[in-house]
Amino acid sequence: LPEMARVTGDATAIAAALRERLRSALRRVVFLVMPSAIAFVALGDLIVGLVFQSGRFDAGDTHAVWIILAGSALGLSAGTQGRLLASAFYALGDTKTPLRAALVRVAITFVAGWAFALPVRHALGYSEVWGAFGLTASAGVAAWVEYELLRRWLARRIGHVPVPIALVLGTFAAAAIAGALTAMVLHAIGTHRVLVTAAIGLPMF
Repeated sequence: LPEMARVTGDATAIAAALRERLRSALRRVVFLVMPSAIAFVALGDLIVGLVFQSGRFDAGDTHAVWIILAGSALGLSAGTQGRLLASAFYALGDTKTPLRAALVRVAITFVAGWAFALPVRHALGYSEVWGAFGLTASAGVAAWVEYELLRRWLARRIGHVPVPIALVLGTFAAAAIAGALTAMVLHAIGTHRVLVTAAIGLPMF
């Protein structure tokens, strides 16, 4: 934000400078966040178990937190990229547009989260843990809606927003393959001690 806010010149020069700043920033965010999101889904049990599993926090608790974490991971990439796009609006002196997008995100999260955590869960009979997954997954979906709104609205101000589509697909594919291979190796090893499994699986990923 400070770098973008310091840009000076006419509207064309400012738009070009913001696009260039976003181009590099979005690439860094995608490169770091996409593998993290895949790891939370594929190996979340290892991450949660390594951090929390001891004493009264047992394997069942680890599994429950993993499910909830996986729901949050669905919107991790969109949420972080959306913060960058919101910063571009702030640099342009526009605080209302990001607020509008945020209100849409909050409304979707509230309605869908409430539905999947309560009435839909009661109707279909799935557990409270999966209801919590519905809540975090709703927030993830809402983050993608907010991101798309910000991207479209920002494009009207500065032109094409340089979203790194090829990098998104490449990092997603690489991380998904890494997660699948790691899970296969851990399944073949068959160890159930969380510290040993995490010590093998996380560096492998």
